[in-house]
Amino acid sequence: MTAKSSPHRQGQMHAPESFPLWVNDLTVAYHRKPVLWDVDLALPEGKLIAVVGPNGAGKSTLLKAVLNLVPKVSGAVYIYGKPYEQQRRLAGYVPQRESVDWDFPVSASDVVAMGLYRKIGWFKPVSRKHKQKAVAELEKVGMADYAGRQISQLSGGQQQRVFLARALAQNARIYFMDEPFAGVDAATEKAIVALLRTLKSDGKTCIVVHHDLQTVPVYYDHVVLLNMRVVAQGPTAEVFHEKNLKKTYGGKLTLLSQALHEYSQGPGLPK
Repeated sequence: MTAKSSPHRQGQMHAPESFPLWVNDLTVAYHRKPVLWDVDLALPEGKLIAVVGPNGAGKSTLLKAVLNLVPKVSGAVYIYGKPYEQQRRLAGYVPQRESVDWDFPVSASDVVAMGLYRKIGWFKPVSRKHKQKAVAELEKVGMADYAGRQISQLSGGQQQRVFLARALAQNARIYFMDEPFAGVDAATEKAIVALLRTLKSDGKTCIVVHHDLQTVPVYYDHVVLLNMRVVAQGPTAEVFHEKNLKKTYGGKLTLLSQALHEYSQGPGLPK
């Protein structure tokens, strides 16, 4: 599905309730300069979805706009047919690691417990049951042994796993992850992939800003190619090919030509 054949404009779409994320004519600008322009999306349920594009394409801004973390110039965003404000409990978010203050004096289990605040209640003490729940979520990402460790004392990969555990604690239906693989070690990357596949098997939807084109066909079922506008969106096997990537990256695709060639010769990247 390309931007030109958007179902929003041709009247072919199903009711928004059938989509975990439905975006219509979204525009976002910083200092009057558009970052996202007229974005339409209708993303399927129970899939691992990559958001791919060059630096400055608006990938992180898209996630933040959906979650009301940045203001919109125009457009509508629906989570399972209702505005985000009404469906906040259904969404989990893993921000970019660089955007977090890692010097804040909290333990790994404290961070995970933050994902339980809707159940605990704001300004109420964290009970033993909730602490046990936090440790259980850390166990899923291989970090239970670090539950009492100060977050600033963890490696970058370990910190990323803790934030994934926090998102798991929210028990969301749709997860937004902003470059979770950036700067992590091989063990953490393997743990993240396993977690994504577990979430998919549980019927969850994961929308992931991803920067490594070589692993897109390996990790994801569905892809959104973005460069301020949506260039293409759909099943990875249908839209993740060289023609669409060149439209998305333009001249910036030169350094990736070898990766494209390798995947076009094998099962990873369709010709």
